Order: sequence, then structure tokens, then C-alpha cells
Amino acid sequence: MIVLGIETSCDDTSLALYDDERGVLDVCTAAQIAHDRYGGVVPEIASREHVRTIAWVYDALLARTGMSAGNIDGIAVTAGPGLVGSLLVGVGFASGLARGLDRPVVGVHHIEAHILASELSGESLECPCVALVVSGGHTHLFHVPCPGEYSVLGCTRDDAAGEAFDKIAKLLGLGFPGGPALERAARGGRDDAVEFPRAMRGRGFDFSFSGLKTAVRLHVEAAERAGVLATADVAASAQRAIVDALVEKTVAAVRHAGVAHVYLAGGVAANRLLRDELGAACAEAGVMLHAPPLAFCTDNGAMVARAGWYRLRAGADDRDALDVFARRPLGEAA
Repeated sequence: MIVLGIETSCDDTSLALYDDERGVLDVCTAAQIAHDRYGGVVPEIASREHVRTIAWVYDALLARTGMSAGNIDGIAVTAGPGLVGSLLVGVGFASGLARGLDRPVVGVHHIEAHILASELSGESLECPCVALVVSGGHTHLFHVPCPGEYSVLGCTRDDAAGEAFDKIAKLLGLGFPGGPALERAARGGRDDAVEFPRAMRGRGFDFSFSGLKTAVRLHVEAAERAGVLATADVAASAQRAIVDALVEKTVAAVRHAGVAHVYLAGGVAANRLLRDELGAACAEAGVMLHAPPLAFCTDNGAMVARAGWYRLRAGADDRDALDVFARRPLGEAA
């Protein structure tokens, strides 16, 4: 079965073709640079950019793979959570294509797609497991007893870890997207230079990063007034605070759930310090860490295609009920 995956939940227009026999055939993504000047994603601009680019991304994908529309057996599209305007562009395109080609189409939960991105390396999800999903909009810990079943162990009480990366990078003038920029700046700094808070330590599996953002802002303002701001040290110390919180909570969740496998997913899963520190902590705890290839950490059509493949294989077709949602907990019925 060849599945077309469509991802437009935020600011990247990403389409991919996935073959359940050969794996990912190709991914074609149009990144939106129009948001750089604002230091963050502007929803209206994002949706307009999706409208402008989605058709030619689709055409480019077919051209690069040598496929025709007739080769597509089913379509999977991100239905949410995400920016409603952006989601509507992807769902509208998918719906029209499905009716024009007379093919089934299914809506996919964005967070589930991130979790299943690990399967794009050729290995099936090892359950039961714990999944840590970390991105600009999400920081969640899930217990996954079997594929398709998810229960929330913990989540952020305020800002997501990826949002904290972005906002701290903006405070330091490092540019957008902030996660990669902060990581680059941190390479030249000392991660023990500034003692930033690790909120909710020892208090269940929930996270909080708003206090860290405030602490960084106050430190930066004071250092700038004194003319002693060490950007690399602040970046490294802030990154260390975020990673420490993610690793500690994940290991605690693993021990609580009694599982042998941990899955790291989401855009922040590309962070090298997080991958290294969580890998070391999991090894010490006697469990195995799985993470998607770096190319499939950020939003991409391939993870949507893989997630949708499960439902398409079971005969699902949402053509008469496909809709978008800005928020919906993973595992909750529509």
C-alpha cells in the first residue's frame, strides 16, 4: 500500500509517500521563512503560505518519486492538534484529492504521528512503553500499553519545552527557530555557569517551563545592565535545565510504569544533549531508548503517512467526516 502523508499543522508544508513494503519513498517539505522577522509563527501568514505552496509540493513529490496520482492507495492528513487555519489547508487539499482520485482518506493525530515516527527506521513500536513527546507546542509523557492505546502520565502545566527553547533564544537574540539556534550557541558555553530552576522536581510527571523563561529573562536583563552577558553560558545553562527536567521525569515515569522501552519524539528529539543524556539515563535504568532519525523528528509528511497507514489498512475512510481540531488529548475519541 502506498500512502500519501500530508502535514500542515504549523508552518511547514510537508508531503511524503510511504510504501509499506519499501518504506519512505520521499519527503518534500516547504519551510516558511516569512516568520523569521517576527521571532515566531504568525498563524495567518502560515495558513496563506500553505495555500500558496501545497499544490507545488505535491507535484514536486510525484516528480521526484516518479509516481503518478494513480499510484496512491490512500491519503493520511494531520487533523490536529495545531493551528486551525493551517490544518484546514491540508485537510481541504486531502479531501479534494481523495474525492478526485476516489481513494480513502484518514485524519491523523499529530502527536501519535510523532510517536510512530520511530517506526520509519523499520522497527515496530515495542510495547508496553513510555513515550516522551517534546516539541514547540507539546511536552507529554505517555504510557503506551499497545499500539493505538495511549494514556497521559504527565504533561506541561504551562509552556512546552520547545517553546521555552524558542523564547529563550529570542531573549538572547539568537534567531528563529530557537531550538537549533540555542543548541548551537550552547556548544561554546558552560552548562553550570548559571543555576536556573528545575520546576516541579520530585512532584509527579508534569513539567513546567514558564519559571525558567522568567529566570533567564531576569538574568539576561541584569547581565546586560552590568555589561557582562555571556550568551553561550546562558544558552548552555538553560538548555541543561530543560534537558535535566525532561530526563528526570521520563526516568521516573519508566520506573512507575515498569516498561523496558522508551520512545523519544517531536522536534526537540533532534537535540543532541537530550538524546545523549536520556540515552545514558535509560541505559543506567536498564531500559532501551528509541528515537527517530533526525530527519523525522520535526514535522514531516512521512510520520503522518505511517500513522495513517494503520487506519487505512483496517479499512477506515473519513471522507464524510474529516474535520480539524485545535486541541484534543491523544487517545480521546472525536
